[in-house]
Amino acid sequence: MGAAIGQSLPVAVGVLISPLPIVAVVLMLVSRRAKANAAAFLIGWFVAVLVVVALVAVLAGSAVPDEAGTPLWAAIVKIVLGVLLLLLAVKQWRGRPREGVEPETPTWMAAIDQFTPGKALGLAVLLSAVNPKNLLLVVSGGAAIASAAPGDTNAQVVAAVVFALTASAGVVTPLVIYLAMGERAAKVLDDLKTWMVHHNAVIMAVLLVVLGAKMLGDGISAL
Repeated sequence: MGAAIGQSLPVAVGVLISPLPIVAVVLMLVSRRAKANAAAFLIGWFVAVLVVVALVAVLAGSAVPDEAGTPLWAAIVKIVLGVLLLLLAVKQWRGRPREGVEPETPTWMAAIDQFTPGKALGLAVLLSAVNPKNLLLVVSGGAAIASAAPGDTNAQVVAAVVFALTASAGVVTPLVIYLAMGERAAKVLDDLKTWMVHHNAVIMAVLLVVLGAKMLGDGISAL
């Protein structure tokens, strides 16, 4: 169990600092249904991440019996995921806004003020389990759990819960700031939103390079 948690934790931290979900929560906290929408988003985010990472971990980990060392299939999956993460990092870096150029804002951000809790929950599922960047990270986490604990369903499920909790810490942070600081939170959250929107591409590129290199290195060393 410890190995499964340890192998997947770096990837969970990568999901944790993904900028756009954090920006979404910040925008919800300055909308008309602040607490209800933010709470719905957090629930949707946690459940979606947990379901995806647990499915990948359990299905992949149950595909073969437990054996000494990392199974060959797990090494190959890690190499493939590592390459995909690195390719996505290159795409993010090349798509970053140039100096002095305002980054393009996703259209859904402008509509958040009109969101209901149901739409907030749906957005959380889209950003966590459908968005290619976050989905690839969550799948990588599931693969890491599966390779570290093949055939051990209990360990896989516990590691998946720990992964989802860790990956949700980023979207919880704005709500903690909002509740702790009251009216003073508005400026802090606005500054956080502006910084993350402007540096989203760079943050994701660096993050994907680090995690992609780790995944690729783990896969190669296990061959």
